[in-house]
Amino acid sequence: MAFVILDPCRQEKAGECLTVCPVDCIEEGPEQFYIDPDICIDCGACKAVCPVDAIVEEYDLAPDQEKYLEEAEEFFAK
Repeated sequence: MAFVILDPCRQEKAGECLTVCPVDCIEEGPEQFYIDPDICIDCGACKAVCPVDAIVEEYDLAPDQEKYLEEAEEFFAK
């Protein structure tokens, strides 16, 4: 399981998640931050510090939010 960053990050892009991730699985993209689902250890540290509640667990994604997981996978496939 991994965490996924959703649309509110695009407006805020605060970055607190970068500093607390113990495995450095979060990277800044052109529009938002992304979590590498292959590296994320599901610790929840990023979710706890996100000021806009943009981070959710992969299995809590609504069907219309699954595109954010796909975007993260594509981002890290490069």
